[in-house]
Amino acid sequence: MLAAELGELHASNVSPGRGGVSFQGDFSLLYRANLYMRTAIRVLRPILEVSVTTPEELYDAVQTLDWARFMTPEHTLAVDANVRDSTITHSKYAALKVKDAICDQFVAKCGKRPSVDVEEPMVGLNLHIYKNQAVLSLDSSGESLHKRGYRPILTKAPLNEALAAGLILLTGWRGETALVDPMCGSGTLCIEAAWIALNRPPGLTRRRFGFMGWMDFDVSLWTQVRDQARAEVRKKLPQPIVGSDERRDAIAYSQQNARAAGIGHLLRFEAKDLRAFRLPAGPPGVLICNPPYGERIGEEKDLVPLYRDMGKVFRERCPGWRVFVFTGNAFLARQLGMKPTNQIHLFNGRIPCRLLEFQV
Repeated sequence: MLAAELGELHASNVSPGRGGVSFQGDFSLLYRANLYMRTAIRVLRPILEVSVTTPEELYDAVQTLDWARFMTPEHTLAVDANVRDSTITHSKYAALKVKDAICDQFVAKCGKRPSVDVEEPMVGLNLHIYKNQAVLSLDSSGESLHKRGYRPILTKAPLNEALAAGLILLTGWRGETALVDPMCGSGTLCIEAAWIALNRPPGLTRRRFGFMGWMDFDVSLWTQVRDQARAEVRKKLPQPIVGSDERRDAIAYSQQNARAAGIGHLLRFEAKDLRAFRLPAGPPGVLICNPPYGERIGEEKDLVPLYRDMGKVFRERCPGWRVFVFTGNAFLARQLGMKPTNQIHLFNGRIPCRLLEFQV
């Protein structure tokens, strides 16, 4: 899905890989990628790729770069490291060696060094070492892109915003029909769907991106990219998006989050038990939900009636609709009493899950 998003942004040499997608483009694309992409966590700009087997080799490799190209001693920096299957085994120590190499170079050249700011650095760096291959990148995003800014209160087991957007995109829905979530929780699926239908980039009201602290940040180009994005946002939903939940506090959270997302006036949330659930009038659309799936011992058995009720409601009230259920429990999925026409394997954090599609 991420590769498809980059294709829509006209990126070059898009290549899906393990846990990420590589691509090429200019600064306009870098800014648009951060602004528009719904399924990305961060956008990294590699500046060094090298084979290293010891922390000392890593230090020496980092010192080969002219860091005056990327920052000054007045800049703050932070290094985030991830190390796997390598002779360098300690990620925090690897990050420390990168920071030392940069600071030592500045001290040697001008007697001053940048300071560290782990909360909001002007220049964020990402180090990834896999099987002794190190890639050091500038982090153009800063705070994770899945943090959209509309969900200050986390309900129990919230769905990651980037994953929620990915689930919507995987259904093929783009706003041309109605969309409903009868177990909406904090409203994440409905809000992400509304932003898709409105052509609203998820980063539009974000206060800061990592690239804003770079020496080559082009303010006028960024302003142009952002203003164009704002001009293309639709004012109204083409079809209704409705969320319901039996818990009134969940509906209150959904409404609060939708208002924070700037679309509270466009979405409809209702406090309703699943058995009282009704579809909006009009042609068939898409129903999508992320029901609980029994993470703790004993919960699985308690959820069997819920899944059986879901299957009954879908069969009786959703003729013609495409129904999608995102679950991490195959046993509970069978309690729906429906055979999926398609299933896509995904992860929710570390939990293996499936997005099941049913044609009613």
